[in-house]
Amino acid sequence: MAALSWPNFLTVVRILLVPVLVVALLGHTHDGDIFAAIVFALASLTDFVDGYLARSRDTVTTFGKLMDPLADKLLVVAALISLVSLHRLAAWVAMVIIARELAVTVLRMGATQAGVIIPASNFAKLKTCVQIAAILAVIAVHGHPAWVDALVYTAVAITVASGLDYFFGLRRRIAQAHRSGASGA
Repeated sequence: MAALSWPNFLTVVRILLVPVLVVALLGHTHDGDIFAAIVFALASLTDFVDGYLARSRDTVTTFGKLMDPLADKLLVVAALISLVSLHRLAAWVAMVIIARELAVTVLRMGATQAGVIIPASNFAKLKTCVQIAAILAVIAVHGHPAWVDALVYTAVAITVASGLDYFFGLRRRIAQAHRSGASGA
C-alpha cells in the first residue's frame, strides 16, 4: 500500500471535519457558531491547500481525483442542510446549490464515460470561493444583515451561471470529441 500523500491526507481531514461542523452547528453549545465557523474555514482552506500541493508536487492521484470533489460537496451540503434546519438559510437557496452540485457531478461522470475530462474552470473556482464566503458569513453573522443576504444571492447566481457554463462547455467538448473521433476513424 502506498504512503498517504499530504494532499490526500488533507482531503481525508476535510471529510472527517464534516461531522464536527454539523455537531458544532446543531449541538446548541456555547460558542458553537464560532467553533463551526473556524471548522468550516479550516476545512475550506484544506481544499485550496491540497489542490495546490497536488499540482505543485505532481502528486495528483486517482484517490484525490475521486475524493477531493466528494469531500468538497460533503462539506458544502452538510453546512447548507444544517443552516436550513436552523432557519438561518432559505431552503430554496440550499436546494439550488445542492441541485447544481449533483447535476454537475452526474454530468462529469457521463463525460468521463464518453472519454471527455473537464477540469474545473476559473468560473467554477470563483463559484466555490463565493459559496464558501457566503456559507461562512451565514454561520458567523446572525440577524441577516443586507451584505450577508447579498453575498448569498450572489453565490446562488454564480452557482447557476457556472452550472450552465459547465453544461454548455460539456456539450461543446463532447461534440468536439465525436467530430475528432469520426474524422480519425
